Amino acid sequence: MNILDAISIFTYAYPSVMATIWICGGLYFYLHWERKQAWPEPHVWDEACPNVSLLLPCYNEAANIQETIEHLKHQNYPKLEIIAINDGSRDATGELLESLKLTCPNLKVLHQSNQGKASALNHGLKEATGEIIVGIDGDAILDYDAIGYMVGHFLQSSNVSGVTGNPRVRTRSTVIGKIQTGEFSSIIGLIKRAQRIYGMVFTISGVVCAFRRSALEAIEGWNTDMITEDIDISWRLQMAGGQVRYEPRALCWVLMPETLRGLFRQRLRWAQGGAEVFLRYFTQTVRWKNRRFWPLLLEYMVSVVWCYSALFMLLSWLFSLAFLTSSALHSGALLSYVGSALIILNFAQFTVSFAIDSRYERGMLRCAYWCIWYPLVYWLLNMATVVLAVPKAAKRQKGRLATWTSPDRGEIFHE
Repeated sequence: MNILDAISIFTYAYPSVMATIWICGGLYFYLHWERKQAWPEPHVWDEACPNVSLLLPCYNEAANIQETIEHLKHQNYPKLEIIAINDGSRDATGELLESLKLTCPNLKVLHQSNQGKASALNHGLKEATGEIIVGIDGDAILDYDAIGYMVGHFLQSSNVSGVTGNPRVRTRSTVIGKIQTGEFSSIIGLIKRAQRIYGMVFTISGVVCAFRRSALEAIEGWNTDMITEDIDISWRLQMAGGQVRYEPRALCWVLMPETLRGLFRQRLRWAQGGAEVFLRYFTQTVRWKNRRFWPLLLEYMVSVVWCYSALFMLLSWLFSLAFLTSSALHSGALLSYVGSALIILNFAQFTVSFAIDSRYERGMLRCAYWCIWYPLVYWLLNMATVVLAVPKAAKRQKGRLATWTSPDRGEIFHE
Protein backbone atom coordinates (compact mmCIF):
# COMPACT_ATOMS: atom_id res chain seq x y z
CA MET A 1 0.00 0.00 0.00
CA ASN A 2 1.46 3.35 -1.03
CA ILE A 3 1.05 6.75 0.65
CA LEU A 4 -1.83 7.75 -1.60
CA ASP A 5 -3.78 4.63 -0.69
CA ALA A 6 -3.17 5.32 3.00
CA ILE A 7 -4.42 8.91 2.65
CA SER A 8 -7.44 7.68 0.75
CA ILE A 9 -8.37 5.07 3.37
CA PHE A 10 -7.91 7.56 6.20
CA THR A 11 -9.99 10.23 4.44
CA TYR A 12 -12.88 7.92 3.71
CA ALA A 13 -12.80 6.06 7.05
CA TYR A 14 -12.45 8.96 9.49
CA PRO A 15 -16.08 10.24 9.38
CA SER A 16 -17.40 6.73 9.96
CA VAL A 17 -15.03 6.10 12.86
CA MET A 18 -15.97 9.38 14.55
CA ALA A 19 -19.68 8.75 14.02
CA THR A 20 -19.27 5.35 15.70
CA ILE A 21 -17.42 6.92 18.66
CA TRP A 22 -20.13 9.56 19.06
CA ILE A 23 -22.92 6.97 18.92
CA CYS A 24 -21.24 4.72 21.49
CA GLY A 25 -20.34 7.64 23.76
CA GLY A 26 -23.83 9.09 23.56
CA LEU A 27 -25.45 5.76 24.35
CA TYR A 28 -23.14 5.13 27.31
CA PHE A 29 -23.79 8.62 28.71
CA TYR A 30 -27.53 8.10 28.37
CA LEU A 31 -27.55 4.64 29.94
CA HIS A 32 -25.06 5.48 32.70
CA TRP A 33 -26.39 8.92 33.76
CA GLU A 34 -29.05 10.55 31.67
CA ARG A 35 -31.90 8.06 31.84
CA LYS A 36 -31.63 8.06 35.66
CA GLN A 37 -32.23 11.82 35.81
CA ALA A 38 -35.86 12.77 36.38
CA TRP A 39 -37.47 14.75 33.56
CA PRO A 40 -39.12 17.03 34.28
CA GLU A 41 -37.81 17.23 37.84
CA PRO A 42 -39.65 19.63 40.15
CA HIS A 43 -37.25 21.73 42.22
CA VAL A 44 -38.11 22.87 45.73
CA TRP A 45 -35.51 25.41 46.80
CA ASP A 46 -35.00 26.72 50.32
CA GLU A 47 -32.97 29.61 51.70
CA ALA A 48 -29.82 27.47 51.62
CA CYS A 49 -29.69 27.45 47.82
CA PRO A 50 -26.76 29.41 46.33
CA ASN A 51 -27.18 32.90 44.87
CA VAL A 52 -27.04 32.90 41.08
CA SER A 53 -25.97 35.80 38.87
CA LEU A 54 -27.02 35.54 35.23
CA LEU A 55 -24.79 37.49 32.83
CA LEU A 56 -26.43 38.69 29.64
CA PRO A 57 -23.92 40.33 27.24
CA CYS A 58 -25.72 42.33 24.55
CA TYR A 59 -24.64 43.87 21.27
CA ASN A 60 -27.34 45.22 18.95
CA GLU A 61 -30.07 43.06 20.51
CA ALA A 62 -32.97 45.52 20.28
CA ALA A 63 -35.05 43.04 18.27
CA ASN A 64 -34.63 40.20 20.80
CA ILE A 65 -33.70 41.46 24.25
CA GLN A 66 -37.22 42.09 25.55
CA GLU A 67 -38.31 38.53 24.72
CA THR A 68 -35.17 37.14 26.36
CA ILE A 69 -35.67 39.05 29.60
CA GLU A 70 -39.42 38.35 29.73
CA HIS A 71 -38.58 34.64 29.83
CA LEU A 72 -35.89 35.19 32.46
CA LYS A 73 -38.53 36.75 34.72
CA HIS A 74 -40.23 33.36 34.97
CA GLN A 75 -37.20 31.29 35.93
CA ASN A 76 -38.02 28.71 38.60
CA TYR A 77 -35.11 29.74 40.81
CA PRO A 78 -35.59 31.98 43.85
CA LYS A 79 -32.23 33.70 44.33
CA LEU A 80 -31.45 35.09 40.89
CA GLU A 81 -30.02 38.41 39.77
CA ILE A 82 -29.82 39.33 36.08
CA ILE A 83 -26.95 41.51 34.88
CA ALA A 84 -27.30 42.79 31.31
CA ILE A 85 -24.15 44.30 29.82
CA ASN A 86 -24.72 46.61 26.86
CA ASP A 87 -21.45 46.32 24.93
CA GLY A 88 -21.57 49.52 22.88
CA SER A 89 -24.71 48.65 20.92
CA ARG A 90 -25.49 50.98 18.03
CA ASP A 91 -29.23 50.33 18.11
CA ALA A 92 -31.80 50.85 20.88
CA THR A 93 -30.53 48.00 23.10
CA GLY A 94 -29.34 50.34 25.86
CA GLU A 95 -32.61 52.27 26.04
CA LEU A 96 -34.67 49.07 26.04
CA LEU A 97 -32.63 47.60 28.88
CA GLU A 98 -33.10 50.71 30.99
CA SER A 99 -36.87 50.60 30.43
CA LEU A 100 -37.02 46.88 31.28
CA LYS A 101 -35.54 47.63 34.71
CA LEU A 102 -38.90 49.18 35.64
CA THR A 103 -40.70 45.83 35.34
CA CYS A 104 -37.85 43.54 36.37
CA PRO A 105 -36.58 44.48 39.85
CA ASN A 106 -33.74 41.92 39.84
CA LEU A 107 -32.30 43.32 36.59
CA LYS A 108 -29.10 45.34 36.72
CA VAL A 109 -27.91 47.11 33.56
CA LEU A 110 -24.29 47.96 32.77
CA HIS A 111 -22.99 49.94 29.80
CA GLN A 112 -19.56 49.94 28.17
CA SER A 113 -17.95 50.74 24.83
CA ASN A 114 -17.73 47.89 22.33
CA GLN A 115 -14.90 45.73 23.69
CA GLY A 116 -16.24 42.26 22.91
CA LYS A 117 -18.23 39.56 24.65
CA ALA A 118 -15.39 38.44 26.93
CA SER A 119 -14.89 41.99 28.20
CA ALA A 120 -18.64 42.33 28.80
CA LEU A 121 -18.66 39.08 30.78
CA ASN A 122 -15.71 40.23 32.90
CA HIS A 123 -17.51 43.51 33.56
CA GLY A 124 -20.60 41.62 34.68
CA LEU A 125 -18.54 39.26 36.85
CA LYS A 126 -17.11 42.19 38.81
CA GLU A 127 -20.63 43.41 39.61
CA ALA A 128 -22.13 39.96 40.28
CA THR A 129 -22.97 38.82 43.81
CA GLY A 130 -23.80 35.19 43.08
CA GLU A 131 -21.79 32.10 43.96
CA ILE A 132 -22.82 30.56 40.62
CA ILE A 133 -22.47 32.50 37.36
CA VAL A 134 -24.82 31.64 34.49
CA GLY A 135 -24.33 32.99 30.98
CA ILE A 136 -26.67 33.13 28.00
CA ASP A 137 -26.75 35.18 24.78
CA GLY A 138 -28.90 38.25 24.37
CA ASP A 139 -31.11 36.58 21.75
CA ALA A 140 -31.64 33.27 23.59
CA ILE A 141 -34.65 31.92 25.45
CA LEU A 142 -33.78 29.94 28.56
CA ASP A 143 -36.05 27.13 29.71
CA TYR A 144 -37.64 27.97 33.06
CA ASP A 145 -35.95 25.09 34.91
CA ALA A 146 -32.55 25.27 33.19
CA ILE A 147 -30.80 27.18 35.99
CA GLY A 148 -31.94 24.68 38.59
CA TYR A 149 -30.66 21.73 36.57
CA MET A 150 -27.22 23.35 36.14
CA VAL A 151 -26.95 24.48 39.78
CA GLY A 152 -27.56 20.89 40.87
CA HIS A 153 -24.18 19.81 39.51
CA PHE A 154 -22.30 22.35 41.65
CA LEU A 155 -24.12 21.09 44.73
CA GLN A 156 -23.28 17.47 43.91
CA SER A 157 -19.50 17.97 43.68
CA SER A 158 -17.04 20.69 44.67
CA ASN A 159 -14.84 19.63 41.74
CA VAL A 160 -17.34 20.95 39.18
CA SER A 161 -16.13 24.24 37.67
CA GLY A 162 -18.49 24.52 34.73
CA VAL A 163 -21.67 23.10 33.22
CA THR A 164 -22.65 23.30 29.58
CA GLY A 165 -26.33 23.23 28.69
CA ASN A 166 -28.33 21.97 25.73
CA PRO A 167 -28.84 24.56 22.93
CA ARG A 168 -31.88 23.97 20.72
CA VAL A 169 -32.36 25.61 17.32
CA ARG A 170 -35.37 27.96 17.01
CA THR A 171 -34.91 29.02 13.39
CA ARG A 172 -36.23 26.26 11.11
CA SER A 173 -37.82 28.07 8.18
CA THR A 174 -35.15 27.05 5.64
CA VAL A 175 -33.33 23.83 4.76
CA ILE A 176 -30.19 25.15 6.50
CA GLY A 177 -32.17 25.73 9.67
CA LYS A 178 -33.77 22.29 9.58
CA ILE A 179 -30.41 20.62 9.00
CA GLN A 180 -28.93 22.41 12.02
CA THR A 181 -31.76 21.10 14.18
CA GLY A 182 -30.51 17.60 13.44
CA GLU A 183 -26.89 18.67 13.82
CA PHE A 184 -27.37 20.06 17.33
CA SER A 185 -28.90 16.76 18.34
CA SER A 186 -26.94 14.14 16.42
CA ILE A 187 -23.53 15.80 16.44
CA ILE A 188 -23.17 18.54 19.06
CA GLY A 189 -25.28 16.70 21.64
CA LEU A 190 -23.63 13.33 21.04
CA ILE A 191 -20.14 14.87 20.99
CA LYS A 192 -20.66 16.50 24.40
CA ARG A 193 -22.00 13.27 25.80
CA ALA A 194 -19.04 11.29 24.41
CA GLN A 195 -16.45 13.84 25.57
CA ARG A 196 -17.97 13.83 29.05
CA ILE A 197 -17.38 10.07 29.10
CA TYR A 198 -13.65 10.32 28.41
CA GLY A 199 -13.20 13.19 30.82
CA MET A 200 -12.84 16.50 28.96
CA VAL A 201 -15.32 18.70 27.12
CA PHE A 202 -13.96 20.76 24.21
CA THR A 203 -16.46 23.61 24.57
CA ILE A 204 -18.78 24.92 27.25
CA SER A 205 -21.38 26.43 24.92
CA GLY A 206 -21.36 30.18 25.52
CA VAL A 207 -25.05 30.42 24.68
CA VAL A 208 -26.02 28.47 27.82
CA CYS A 209 -23.44 27.82 30.53
CA ALA A 210 -22.85 27.98 34.26
CA PHE A 211 -19.66 28.39 36.32
CA ARG A 212 -18.52 28.28 39.90
CA ARG A 213 -17.56 31.87 40.65
CA SER A 214 -14.44 30.91 42.63
CA ALA A 215 -13.20 28.84 39.66
CA LEU A 216 -13.65 31.79 37.29
CA GLU A 217 -11.84 34.15 39.64
CA ALA A 218 -8.98 31.66 40.09
CA ILE A 219 -8.21 31.90 36.34
CA GLU A 220 -8.97 35.65 36.24
CA GLY A 221 -12.10 35.41 34.14
CA TRP A 222 -12.40 35.42 30.37
CA ASN A 223 -9.53 36.22 28.00
CA THR A 224 -10.47 39.21 25.85
CA ASP A 225 -8.18 38.37 22.91
CA MET A 226 -9.64 34.99 21.94
CA ILE A 227 -12.16 34.95 19.11
CA THR A 228 -14.24 32.25 20.86
CA GLU A 229 -14.22 33.03 24.56
CA ASP A 230 -16.27 29.92 25.38
CA ILE A 231 -13.70 27.43 24.03
CA ASP A 232 -10.90 29.32 25.78
CA ILE A 233 -12.61 29.37 29.19
CA SER A 234 -13.45 25.66 28.83
CA TRP A 235 -9.81 24.68 28.35
CA ARG A 236 -8.47 26.93 31.09
CA LEU A 237 -10.97 25.72 33.69
CA GLN A 238 -10.10 22.10 32.96
CA MET A 239 -6.34 22.76 32.88
CA ALA A 240 -6.79 24.28 36.35
CA GLY A 241 -8.15 20.94 37.54
CA GLY A 242 -11.87 21.65 37.33
CA GLN A 243 -14.49 19.30 35.99
CA VAL A 244 -16.92 20.28 33.23
CA ARG A 245 -20.27 18.52 32.94
CA TYR A 246 -22.98 18.37 30.29
CA GLU A 247 -26.57 18.93 31.40
CA PRO A 248 -28.99 17.97 28.59
CA ARG A 249 -32.03 19.10 30.60
CA ALA A 250 -30.78 22.71 30.63
CA LEU A 251 -32.54 23.71 27.42
CA CYS A 252 -31.89 27.03 25.73
CA TRP A 253 -33.57 28.08 22.47
CA VAL A 254 -31.20 29.91 20.15
CA LEU A 255 -31.30 31.73 16.81
CA MET A 256 -28.99 30.29 14.16
CA PRO A 257 -28.04 31.31 10.60
CA GLU A 258 -30.39 30.09 7.88
CA THR A 259 -28.29 31.00 4.88
CA LEU A 260 -25.20 29.20 3.61
CA ARG A 261 -23.16 32.39 3.85
CA GLY A 262 -24.22 33.05 7.44
CA LEU A 263 -23.57 29.45 8.43
CA PHE A 264 -20.14 29.46 6.80
CA ARG A 265 -19.10 32.66 8.57
CA GLN A 266 -20.26 31.30 11.92
CA ARG A 267 -18.46 27.97 11.49
CA LEU A 268 -15.31 29.70 10.26
CA ARG A 269 -15.29 31.70 13.49
CA TRP A 270 -15.80 28.53 15.54
CA ALA A 271 -13.01 26.76 13.67
CA GLN A 272 -10.63 29.69 14.10
CA GLY A 273 -11.45 29.84 17.81
CA GLY A 274 -10.67 26.16 18.24
CA ALA A 275 -7.36 26.55 16.41
CA GLU A 276 -6.40 29.59 18.50
CA VAL A 277 -7.01 27.70 21.73
CA PHE A 278 -5.09 24.66 20.51
CA LEU A 279 -2.08 26.74 19.42
CA ARG A 280 -1.97 28.76 22.63
CA TYR A 281 -2.34 25.91 25.12
CA PHE A 282 -0.79 22.94 23.34
CA THR A 283 2.46 23.04 25.31
CA GLN A 284 0.51 23.08 28.58
CA THR A 285 -1.94 20.34 27.71
CA VAL A 286 0.75 17.83 26.72
CA ARG A 287 2.21 17.89 30.23
CA TRP A 288 1.64 14.84 32.40
CA LYS A 289 -0.56 16.70 34.89
CA ASN A 290 -2.96 17.48 32.02
CA ARG A 291 -3.00 13.93 30.64
CA ARG A 292 -6.80 13.90 30.82
CA PHE A 293 -6.62 16.31 27.89
CA TRP A 294 -4.78 13.89 25.63
CA PRO A 295 -7.84 12.15 24.10
CA LEU A 296 -9.28 15.61 23.32
CA LEU A 297 -5.99 16.75 21.79
CA LEU A 298 -5.74 13.60 19.70
CA GLU A 299 -9.30 14.01 18.46
CA TYR A 300 -8.67 17.63 17.47
CA MET A 301 -5.33 16.99 15.75
CA VAL A 302 -6.67 14.05 13.76
CA SER A 303 -9.68 16.12 12.70
CA VAL A 304 -7.41 18.88 11.36
CA VAL A 305 -5.27 16.35 9.48
CA TRP A 306 -8.45 14.87 8.00
CA CYS A 307 -9.60 18.26 6.71
CA TYR A 308 -6.38 18.79 4.77
CA SER A 309 -6.31 15.20 3.52
CA ALA A 310 -9.94 15.51 2.41
CA LEU A 311 -9.08 18.67 0.48
CA PHE A 312 -6.14 16.86 -1.14
CA MET A 313 -8.33 13.90 -2.13
CA LEU A 314 -11.06 16.17 -3.48
CA LEU A 315 -8.60 18.11 -5.63
CA SER A 316 -6.97 14.87 -6.81
CA TRP A 317 -10.33 13.43 -7.80
CA LEU A 318 -11.31 16.61 -9.69
CA PHE A 319 -7.94 16.58 -11.48
CA SER A 320 -8.37 12.92 -12.44
CA LEU A 321 -11.91 13.56 -13.58
CA ALA A 322 -10.85 16.50 -15.71
CA PHE A 323 -8.29 14.34 -17.56
CA LEU A 324 -10.47 11.19 -17.53
CA THR A 325 -7.83 9.01 -15.92
CA SER A 326 -8.56 5.52 -14.62
CA SER A 327 -8.06 6.74 -11.05
CA ALA A 328 -11.11 8.95 -11.50
CA LEU A 329 -13.29 5.88 -12.07
CA HIS A 330 -11.68 4.04 -9.16
CA SER A 331 -12.08 7.04 -6.83
CA GLY A 332 -15.63 7.57 -7.97
CA ALA A 333 -16.56 3.96 -7.25
CA LEU A 334 -14.85 4.04 -3.86
CA LEU A 335 -16.51 7.35 -3.00
CA SER A 336 -19.89 5.90 -3.94
CA TYR A 337 -19.33 2.84 -1.72
CA VAL A 338 -18.04 4.82 1.27
CA GLY A 339 -20.77 7.41 0.81
CA SER A 340 -23.44 4.71 0.98
CA ALA A 341 -21.87 3.25 4.13
CA LEU A 342 -21.70 6.70 5.71
CA ILE A 343 -25.36 7.35 4.94
CA ILE A 344 -26.32 4.10 6.69
CA LEU A 345 -24.17 5.00 9.70
CA ASN A 346 -25.59 8.51 9.67
CA PHE A 347 -29.11 7.03 9.80
CA ALA A 348 -28.09 5.08 12.91
CA GLN A 349 -26.61 8.23 14.40
CA PHE A 350 -29.78 10.23 13.87
CA THR A 351 -31.92 7.39 15.19
CA VAL A 352 -29.93 7.27 18.43
CA SER A 353 -29.75 11.04 18.91
CA PHE A 354 -33.40 11.67 18.07
CA ALA A 355 -34.47 8.85 20.39
CA ILE A 356 -32.51 10.45 23.23
CA ASP A 357 -33.47 14.07 22.53
CA SER A 358 -37.14 13.35 21.89
CA ARG A 359 -37.27 13.18 25.67
CA TYR A 360 -36.80 16.96 25.73
CA GLU A 361 -38.36 18.06 22.45
CA ARG A 362 -41.29 16.49 20.68
CA GLY A 363 -41.53 16.52 16.92
CA MET A 364 -37.84 15.92 16.26
CA LEU A 365 -38.70 13.51 13.45
CA ARG A 366 -40.19 16.37 11.43
CA CYS A 367 -36.64 17.38 10.50
CA ALA A 368 -35.52 13.83 9.67
CA TYR A 369 -35.95 14.21 5.91
CA TRP A 370 -33.67 17.24 5.76
CA CYS A 371 -31.03 15.45 7.80
CA ILE A 372 -30.47 13.07 4.89
CA TRP A 373 -28.34 15.87 3.44
CA TYR A 374 -26.48 16.40 6.67
CA PRO A 375 -23.29 14.35 6.05
CA LEU A 376 -22.50 16.25 2.85
CA VAL A 377 -23.16 19.66 4.43
CA TYR A 378 -21.36 18.98 7.71
CA TRP A 379 -18.19 17.30 6.49
CA LEU A 380 -17.63 19.62 3.53
CA LEU A 381 -18.29 22.67 5.68
CA ASN A 382 -15.98 21.33 8.37
CA MET A 383 -13.24 20.71 5.83
CA ALA A 384 -13.48 24.17 4.26
CA THR A 385 -13.63 26.15 7.50
CA VAL A 386 -10.78 24.33 9.24
CA VAL A 387 -8.50 24.62 6.20
CA LEU A 388 -9.07 28.38 6.19
CA ALA A 389 -9.17 28.85 9.97
CA VAL A 390 -5.85 27.29 10.99
CA PRO A 391 -3.64 29.81 9.13
CA LYS A 392 -5.93 32.66 10.27
CA ALA A 393 -5.47 31.56 13.87
CA ALA A 394 -1.71 31.24 13.48
CA LYS A 395 -1.44 34.79 12.09
CA ARG A 396 -3.79 36.47 14.58
CA GLN A 397 -1.99 38.86 16.90
CA LYS A 398 -2.01 37.93 20.58
CA GLY A 399 -3.54 40.59 22.79
CA ARG A 400 -5.82 42.02 20.11
CA LEU A 401 -9.36 42.60 21.44
CA ALA A 402 -11.93 40.16 20.02
CA THR A 403 -14.82 42.55 19.44
CA TRP A 404 -18.01 41.30 17.83
CA THR A 405 -20.41 42.19 15.07
CA SER A 406 -24.09 41.28 14.80
CA PRO A 407 -24.35 37.63 13.63
CA ASP A 408 -26.76 36.16 11.14
CA ARG A 409 -29.74 35.16 13.28
CA GLY A 410 -31.72 33.48 10.55
CA GLU A 411 -35.04 34.34 9.01
CA ILE A 412 -37.88 35.84 11.02
CA PHE A 413 -38.80 33.26 13.64
CA HIS A 414 -42.32 31.88 13.44
CA GLU A 415 -44.07 30.36 16.41
